[in-house]
Amino acid sequence: MNERVLRVALLGCGVVGSEVVRELLEQPEELAARCGARLELVGVAVRRPGRQRPPGLDPALLTTDAEGLVERADLVVEVIGGIEPARSLLLRAMAHGASVVTANKALLAEDGPRLYEAADAAGVDLYFEAAVAGAIPIVRPLRDSLVGDRVDRVLGVVNGTTNYVLDQMDTTGAGLDEAVQEAQALGYAEADPTADVEGFDAAAKAAIIASLAFHTRVGAADVHREGITGVTAGDVAAAREAGAVVKLLAICERTAGDDGDPEGPGAGVSVRVHPAMVPRTHPLAGVRGAFNAVFVEARGAGPLMFYGQGAGGAPTASAVLGDLVAVARHRVTGGRGSSESAHADLPVRPMGEALTRYHVRLEVQDRPGALAQVAQVFADHGASVETVRQTPLGDGAEGTAALVVATHEARDAALAATVEALEAAPAVLGITSVLRVEGA
Repeated sequence: MNERVLRVALLGCGVVGSEVVRELLEQPEELAARCGARLELVGVAVRRPGRQRPPGLDPALLTTDAEGLVERADLVVEVIGGIEPARSLLLRAMAHGASVVTANKALLAEDGPRLYEAADAAGVDLYFEAAVAGAIPIVRPLRDSLVGDRVDRVLGVVNGTTNYVLDQMDTTGAGLDEAVQEAQALGYAEADPTADVEGFDAAAKAAIIASLAFHTRVGAADVHREGITGVTAGDVAAAREAGAVVKLLAICERTAGDDGDPEGPGAGVSVRVHPAMVPRTHPLAGVRGAFNAVFVEARGAGPLMFYGQGAGGAPTASAVLGDLVAVARHRVTGGRGSSESAHADLPVRPMGEALTRYHVRLEVQDRPGALAQVAQVFADHGASVETVRQTPLGDGAEGTAALVVATHEARDAALAATVEALEAAPAVLGITSVLRVEGA
């Protein structure tokens, strides 16, 4: 009996693509045993064929004709990133009957429904485990393992660059710019780190996570996004004093309906990315360096933690190969994997409606009535104070004191309005740190 062969086309041969090539070339028999068919690499689409490529890769497989390549493949792996030409190539591949594996978070966050529809129309698979948190298996648990449960909340450290930067600021006292430069020197950050430090990368991943967790279409434009460029050494120190660390979090959660029921009338979802204080007792606080972690809270399963390397060639290629084996098996045995589940169609609520806590550090006049004045501002805006701590300022700042206020949970709009009003209060000399608190 002739051995079945599945033709594989690879789009992109950078850091991740090179690792995918290496795995395909080094373990063909093992992959064939797992898939039930031999995976034959029929071409690698690149922009510059003359560049150095992985050892053992036949130069004849390199091509700049990506459109022609996807039309003669059974399985297409896309690791070039960006919106175009990736979108057009994947749509062409599916139209010609190829199943697709992609690591393209930006494309999925912007145009995921269109890709799902194309896959459904062609009867092929669309898999994208590598698009969120590298080697960490989170897409398939949300899409398949927890599909019978109700996910209420997902907190994630999903960008290794920003986590490394904030970790350095916490452990070494480095400033933001210094920590970013160190991340660049180690290869954790690009020469232009904007996508990471401004939160674009994390926001794309948050959109994908929320779409899967809540069976609702969530795009990148629906995600409230704040990066870490405003985080100061003072913020990190304030967090340390409070027994917390600063993390850039992707936060996806159900919001209660009019009757307080997360599944009742008026229910929705909140999806946001921003720096936040995380108590050191929370599992996410211990995520160090460039590692990622995703913390899932489900009604039946309870709290679940997924932790590991969220980027890099080998870890991301591991997720790509896992998807490649899965879609290859479907080709051999028949059937398809999970498609889009957007039946809930919950509205995405604005940031102002999100429930959160604030940690505010102020400089105030050290005189009778100052604390009462600050407390009144909070009361006027319906923001309940949980704790207040006042200490005299050193460095000869006579007549001034530091006031640290931690709030109870309230809508973000009310807390933000409170901070704005505090800036105008006569007793307040300045606000030195404002951070949301999550995971408390």
